[in-house]
Amino acid sequence: MPRVSPAQFENRLAREFAPLYVLHGDEPLLVIEAADAVRARARAAGYGEREVLVAGGSFKWSSLTEAAANMSLFGGDKLIDLRIPTGKPGKEGGTALVAYCRRPVAGVVTLITLPELDWSTRKSAWFSALEEAGQMVEFSSPGLAELPAWIAGRLARQNQTATRDALEFIAAHVEGNLLAAHQEIVKLSLLHGPGEIDLAAVQDAVLDVARYDIEDFRSALLAGNAARLARLTAALRAEAVAAPLLLWIVANETRTLLQVRSALDAGRSADEAFKAARVFGARQSEYRAALARLSAPVLRLTLMHAARIDRIVKGVADGDLWDEFLQLGLRLAARAPARRA
Repeated sequence: MPRVSPAQFENRLAREFAPLYVLHGDEPLLVIEAADAVRARARAAGYGEREVLVAGGSFKWSSLTEAAANMSLFGGDKLIDLRIPTGKPGKEGGTALVAYCRRPVAGVVTLITLPELDWSTRKSAWFSALEEAGQMVEFSSPGLAELPAWIAGRLARQNQTATRDALEFIAAHVEGNLLAAHQEIVKLSLLHGPGEIDLAAVQDAVLDVARYDIEDFRSALLAGNAARLARLTAALRAEAVAAPLLLWIVANETRTLLQVRSALDAGRSADEAFKAARVFGARQSEYRAALARLSAPVLRLTLMHAARIDRIVKGVADGDLWDEFLQLGLRLAARAPARRA
């Protein structure tokens, strides 16, 4: 059977119930939700019996065939829920899966869930057999550019909308962790009724930042006030401000500065550059002051530095988190010959 895209999955599931579903991908939340949808569809279709099989290290693959053969004495259809946590069934499991696909059993629907699969696994005989026998859907985590739209879709399910800056704030805060995104979205449904949610409401829901001087930090960053940045960094550290929130602000401002700087370097007018970057009103004067001293190479290095801080925040790189924030701020505050802005 042809592969089914995640966007097609729900409609196809509602229209027809296939004998075999294979769900896999790099985002566990999406795989879990899709599996829940298959189980719900099975209940609605009268599949009263369900047997869960987890293919761990001591799993006997003969159990799969036996589960399909052992129908309830009271009749009725059956759902076999096979989970392969490692995505590696091994030689015995691969052979069993190929044989299972060749001998479908009437009245049995099989749901197989797998994690993210590597290139060699996708070329295996058992994977090809599953793909030919049933509906296969791969669920990938949306990238940062697609994440706001994904969040907007989830909010719509609970009769809520959000402003663009609010969506981008949530996206930056939960990038790479859709489970965290799901939790924040559910939190918004509990805190606010149907309707539009703005950035301030999202910030309050994600983290109470009322006592933090984050806005002052942003202003000092754009103004290039090194002494003030040093004082504010120490204050934010003492307040135990959430590092991901501060990093989001720094990275967001740097990306915007780089977008405008690149447009100016390409010969576009300041008005055009600011409009394209959605920088309006009083904010333009702050950006002009920053752009007068910052070059595109410096801004790219700053984004690379921000990526390093992100790795430290996530525990996959070593370093003094707050010293890195200070060094990043001082990089942006460094003076340079005046530039056009």
